[in-house]
Amino acid sequence: MSEVLEDGQVGFYRDNGYLVLESRVPERLIEDIRGEIAGFYAEARGLTESNDRLDLEDSHRPDEPRIRRIKLPHAISPAVNALMRSDWILAPVRDLVGPGLRLHTSKLNMKSAQYGAAVEWHQDWAFYPHTNDDILAVGVMIDDMALENGPLMVFPGTHRAGVYDHNANGRFCGAMDLAACGLDPADAVALTGPAGSISLHHVRLVHGSALNTSTRDRRLLLYEITAADAFPIMGGLSQFSTLEEYDQRLLCGPSTTEPRVTDVPVRLPLPRPERSGSIYEMQKGLAARAFGHVQAST
Repeated sequence: MSEVLEDGQVGFYRDNGYLVLESRVPERLIEDIRGEIAGFYAEARGLTESNDRLDLEDSHRPDEPRIRRIKLPHAISPAVNALMRSDWILAPVRDLVGPGLRLHTSKLNMKSAQYGAAVEWHQDWAFYPHTNDDILAVGVMIDDMALENGPLMVFPGTHRAGVYDHNANGRFCGAMDLAACGLDPADAVALTGPAGSISLHHVRLVHGSALNTSTRDRRLLLYEITAADAFPIMGGLSQFSTLEEYDQRLLCGPSTTEPRVTDVPVRLPLPRPERSGSIYEMQKGLAARAFGHVQAST
């Protein structure tokens, strides 16, 4: 029995690889997160480079802070952590993945008005293949999402197409050359909605987001969640040290030492990229950029 999703919504997700639930998260919880984001902007003021908490825009200046990502916000934001563990998030994920869930990672992607960095087309699966693909990302819209402020965009059905090439110049770069992969940008769908809406997309769904060309900030909180019995494959970018450490990431359901292994396509992210750090730095290795970039301020 589903907790919150109707059969038609589950079927749409299975066929297309994504789903949008409008106004899912109460406004008061979104406001709590906005308040904590303001604190991170205060923290970024005066910084000259990114650190282990904040990934700064190329156009950032110490006196005019611009953040492109808050790293692992569930670990440093009480509001983000509380929302992650609530049924506002977990109930629809259980309907799609199953009763046992584990956090893979979290991030809060920020696109400052008129400056927000793009994220090139990619599949999350290219970074961290597992023993099964009951894995998805939940995107929480902190602001109203419209086409002009760089919403998440997806290629419906590509979660059933295997693993695309994410290499450039012989190295993994975490991004795809659409033309080389046979995909037409006209087929992409923008995931828009009012603040408090959530999107869910399959780990192999091709997705990306353009520059924010609007006068409004665009902030998207992402929780990447796996089935509890999905274990990372050696050679991927996701690993764990001990079972105890891995089980600290459980969101619901029991621990297991029996990975569920299914027939899934795998291409390892090797050789490793020359640029280390965030996806933004990795993707600079791709020459055929789909969205362009913002020049750093001088």
